[in-house]
Amino acid sequence: MVRVSRYIAGLTGFALVAVTPAGANDSTAEIGAGGIVLAQNYSVEMQSEVLYISMDEVRVDYVFRNRSERDVETLVAFPMPDMDVSPYYEVAIPNLDDNFLGFTVTVDGQSIQPELQQRAYVAGVDVTDKVLAAGLPLAPIGDYDGLDVSHLSDAQIEDLQAWGIVTVQGDLGKAGGRPQVDATWTLKSAYWWRMNFPAGVDVAVEHSYTPAVGGAAGLFVLGDGTRTEPHPYYADKFCVDKGFMSAVRKRDATTGGDGQRYSERWLSYVLSSGANWAGPIGTFKLIVDKGSTENLVSFCGEGVRKTGPTTFEMDLNGFLPEKDLDFLFIVAPES
Repeated sequence: MVRVSRYIAGLTGFALVAVTPAGANDSTAEIGAGGIVLAQNYSVEMQSEVLYISMDEVRVDYVFRNRSERDVETLVAFPMPDMDVSPYYEVAIPNLDDNFLGFTVTVDGQSIQPELQQRAYVAGVDVTDKVLAAGLPLAPIGDYDGLDVSHLSDAQIEDLQAWGIVTVQGDLGKAGGRPQVDATWTLKSAYWWRMNFPAGVDVAVEHSYTPAVGGAAGLFVLGDGTRTEPHPYYADKFCVDKGFMSAVRKRDATTGGDGQRYSERWLSYVLSSGANWAGPIGTFKLIVDKGSTENLVSFCGEGVRKTGPTTFEMDLNGFLPEKDLDFLFIVAPES
């Protein structure tokens, strides 16, 4: 059994978001003030999905079919990982711009340019309007030296701090300049685009991105080094067992005394959104590449088999995704 992680707030799969049928009797939805709303679709089925997972790339190939007698026009969304924009969030962001995962999508081989929706949340409350009204960027990616709040008064900054939108690293109003002000909201982003699914026609969709892989310098999976049974968190999240623990311990014992050790990497994929399409996924293939023969990987799966020096595969038919995927990579120092 092999399994992926919470620290990278779910890299998500393809999700049907809003359905606006072209002559079809489907449910309707909208891009409301709070963001894109997921909706169940009863006409378009996912005939196949091939999901490739590695620490360098996530790539997904789908084939959809509208099984109704009428064309269906929909809004389709790719929700990106939630991102805590505080300076202490330990996640490797591949690109320091709005498209921080380098997301691309093609439909029947033709590249399309999706729209990007971003919202700011604090404790589950949408504070987007307050962030924008304060003249702050919704995605201050890479701005880890503090926000530019030179245009705001102390009272305005205090109000933002009361809302939990920012944290002030010191006291306002003292001589010697203002203290650093950091963002503390959660950024929720989603790419979306409108698609037409002709009746009875296969539509091929591919998307890819560079995952924002979380990680730790140590091997938390081993606990204090004396643990032989996996911690319940690792056992439940990644299906880590005693055999995997033993393999990690052996790998770690081979590292030299120069301070270079094996480390953990975590990656998640939100697979449950695939249940929004009509019926189960016809055929589902998962391909996991651990990157190096010296690396290890653990994730929860069914009938997982080794297919190459670094690759593992899982094939399922009539698959109804109910849980998301979480992967634990144990990475060699040279990787």
